[in-house]
Amino acid sequence: MERKKFKLGLVPKLIIAIILGILIGQFLPESVCRLVVTLSGIFSTFLKFVIPLMILAYVTMGIADLSQGAGKLLLITVILAYASTLLAGSASFLVANNLFPSFMSEGALDQIAETAGVSLETYFSINIVPLLDTLSAVVLAFIMGLCLSTMRGKELGDTLYNGMTDFSKIIDKVLHKIIIPLLPLYICGTFVDMTKSGKTFAILSILWKVFLVVILMHLICIVIQFLIAGAVSKKNPFVLIKNQIPGYTTALGTQSSAATIPVNLECAKNDGVCEQIRNFVVPLCANIHMAGSMITITACATAVCLMNQLPISLATVVPFIMTLGIAMVASPGAPGGSIMTALPFLYMVFGAEAGDPNGPICAIMVALYITQDSFGTACNVSGDNAIGVIVDTIYKKFIITEA
Repeated sequence: MERKKFKLGLVPKLIIAIILGILIGQFLPESVCRLVVTLSGIFSTFLKFVIPLMILAYVTMGIADLSQGAGKLLLITVILAYASTLLAGSASFLVANNLFPSFMSEGALDQIAETAGVSLETYFSINIVPLLDTLSAVVLAFIMGLCLSTMRGKELGDTLYNGMTDFSKIIDKVLHKIIIPLLPLYICGTFVDMTKSGKTFAILSILWKVFLVVILMHLICIVIQFLIAGAVSKKNPFVLIKNQIPGYTTALGTQSSAATIPVNLECAKNDGVCEQIRNFVVPLCANIHMAGSMITITACATAVCLMNQLPISLATVVPFIMTLGIAMVASPGAPGGSIMTALPFLYMVFGAEAGDPNGPICAIMVALYITQDSFGTACNVSGDNAIGVIVDTIYKKFIITEA
């Protein structure tokens, strides 16, 4: 009888990568750390090049394969993602505004700000310019997917559809043979850089209470989203949460919703989401569903206002959240992308003077957000699959039966 070869799963690999990254950053010389960060940076550049192509391939084919109700499902997905983002941000403010005043200290954020902009230099870098940015890829995928879905076999032949099918298979091969196997290296490099520059432990030693409250809000948000998804789909929500662990863990290391797409697609498959739905909902929501990032940004903005005695209320926060819910669509391609997208809009909360994107208040905001970014991203991608389960249920119960 032939023995089965032992194969280490993705989650253990990611956990090992995180631990190795912290140990290397903490105990090995800077030259070794820079080497790891350099290799991770090269992979990151390649990943940024592939992400728009991934979105174009998956979202286009996902929508094109929906022979019935493509436009309806697209609208439903966008509404669910935007509503989730708005509700998460509003709830985050209410919690932060009531809890944070009791344990904030004046010098805490100043110490956190010292880690802002501190990062290991790579030995060299390779500049690979993406053919499209993420927003352009999403818009082009919408246009091509909807047109292929409604026109194929009527006003168009199958040539373009077959070409996109082949292109999607090429991207599949790249993801499974290159990106997923090298993800642990990318994650390891991220944690080496964070540890060596002091970011990993700064938040835990200084603002651990804020940190824990934000993480707790992320986890509660995930549980609520899957409870709703479970209720709609009649599936066990705790099984759905268990299936999401690989996607959650990957997002912790990559700090990028878009970079987690390949793993999240596997999570959606395990949830029983059909191929057509998962191929357009997961990449789409990676770019438009920002519930976790909104929780973190709103909580951090509240903390900064309390520390600097700036006035803040739900009346000023809600327009800010509504604006960011749209503006952050272009942000998921890189770690910290959400807060960089939010910078031009922070004046809506901080005021014109304190909200200067180049000023010290915004620098503190960036530093505070970046230290918690991975958890917000993990919340984002988990919610993506909860939305996928809901949309899949609507598709199977209502859209197909209409045809």
